Amino acid sequence: MPALAPDERRAALVAATLPLLRTHGAAVTTRQIAEAAGVAEGTIFGVFPDKASLIAAALESAFDAGPMLRALSAIDPQAPLRERLSDATAILIRRVESSVPLMMLARTMPFDAEDSPLAALLRGRRRLIEAVAELIEPDRAQLRRSPDTTAGVLFALVASTVRGDLPTEKPFTPDEIVAVLLDGLLRRTDTEHDQNRGEA
Repeated sequence: MPALAPDERRAALVAATLPLLRTHGAAVTTRQIAEAAGVAEGTIFGVFPDKASLIAAALESAFDAGPMLRALSAIDPQAPLRERLSDATAILIRRVESSVPLMMLARTMPFDAEDSPLAALLRGRRRLIEAVAELIEPDRAQLRRSPDTTAGVLFALVASTVRGDLPTEKPFTPDEIVAVLLDGLLRRTDTEHDQNRGEA
């Protein structure tokens, strides 16, 4: 690794660590991280006091909601509700898929409660739910519950789908998750479905 500014060196080490955490968990060694980053092992300890600090920084980076919030903000607010929610659901699925294995790791690490990466994950989740609620807000009058509650239920459905909690033969697609959220599991005729899409 060429000479980098401290912040850049820190970011490069974090980037090298994340895929190793997904493969090896907390058992990853600083030697493996150094090899992946292309630096001497001692370089790590010039940036981080110990391996746990590097793992915490990597987890916080992974749990950063910024990229997903930017993706949500790019959804067309003028699109029909179902389309907006389907696009948002696809984004949330990517978020949960990338977070679940690291979340399990974070729960096994002896972090202080306030400084735990899990706290960053929960803050990010709240911000994502708020962003989805903003997408729902224009159609508040069509819903039995508030946009914030609706967004929270959507997130719960996404998380259950990704984790495999739902007893389904295959994962729900984004469109199917939105259909469960808005329509339940009752089959509708094509005419009713078309009418609902028009109303949304």
